[in-house]
Amino acid sequence: MGSPALHDAVADLPLTVESVGLRRRARDTSSGFERVSTTFRLRGDGALGRGEDVAYDASDHDALFAAPERDLRTPVDGLGFERAFVGEWTFREFSARLDDVDLFPAGEPERPTARPYRRWAVESAAADLALRQADTDLATALDREREPVSFVASTRLGDPPTPDRVTALADRVPGIGFKLDPTDGWTDELVADLPTERVEVLDLKGLYEGTEVDQAPDAEFYEWVLDSFPNAVIEDPAITDETRHVFEGEHHRISWDYPIDGMDSVEALPFEPEWLNVKPSRFGTLEALSETLEWADERDVRLYGGGQFELGVGRDQLHALASTFYPDGPNDVAPGAFNDPAVPDRLPATPLAPSAAPRGIEL
Repeated sequence: MGSPALHDAVADLPLTVESVGLRRRARDTSSGFERVSTTFRLRGDGALGRGEDVAYDASDHDALFAAPERDLRTPVDGLGFERAFVGEWTFREFSARLDDVDLFPAGEPERPTARPYRRWAVESAAADLALRQADTDLATALDREREPVSFVASTRLGDPPTPDRVTALADRVPGIGFKLDPTDGWTDELVADLPTERVEVLDLKGLYEGTEVDQAPDAEFYEWVLDSFPNAVIEDPAITDETRHVFEGEHHRISWDYPIDGMDSVEALPFEPEWLNVKPSRFGTLEALSETLEWADERDVRLYGGGQFELGVGRDQLHALASTFYPDGPNDVAPGAFNDPAVPDRLPATPLAPSAAPRGIEL
């Protein structure tokens, strides 16, 4: 018998929730914005389970702390978060309960994507707590081995673009690979100054709309990127009538990130993928993530993890998932120090070693 699916391994674990707490975090990033996140902290039976809400708008986080009384934060039969979550459950029952909880009681979030981000924060906290209360960890529950986690450094090159940050990171971390976001400001001269042999993923950001990082589809630009980095995985191109021909014979290099939030999104891709970037927070539920991981395993689709500037336990949990499911991929889950505005003098090396005695969703 093979290993159980991710959801199946956790679904029937007993879960006792006695109290709920929140913690706000904030930090400047190398991408030029202040990252704000909220950690959901579920306590019960002497254990603590945590999950991180990575909604991008600070106002969505601030609204959680604005009410003078915690019980005003969500209407579930008139109950607040604490009373809505507290109880004796299985993880499956707790997840079903969340279907009836409005996690944005102060009003609609700034962006619809914030809803699955917060749902994932609560679900991952509950799964973390259930595993800890069972005195086990994710990999053990799955009957899998934990492997060292390879990671790449993800960075933009500035405006105007320069190779400075990449070369600084390459000097400090021997063997580090990179995930970069090409823009139409890149030139042959810039590429010549980059360690192109270490560039493992190029994110074309062709599917974003109305953001500061949009990159309009352009067949000539796409051809130049493919030719300049012949060994890199190409993420999120916009496949249009004008660009489709560029990727003929190159499907094995194409990966998808931004649209992937469950099986419906995978099945809507322009062709069956050979690569997927897995950002668990986009899936919202453990069940949706589990279904997609199973599908990819059955078809030998190559996976790698993606981060969203997590500030705390969310990044640690990405390491645990990568260690368990896709340890050797070009995982965009570098430790948080890689996102500091100034490149630190000392940085962790890849791969990340698993801890000696993990509990919950922990590497």
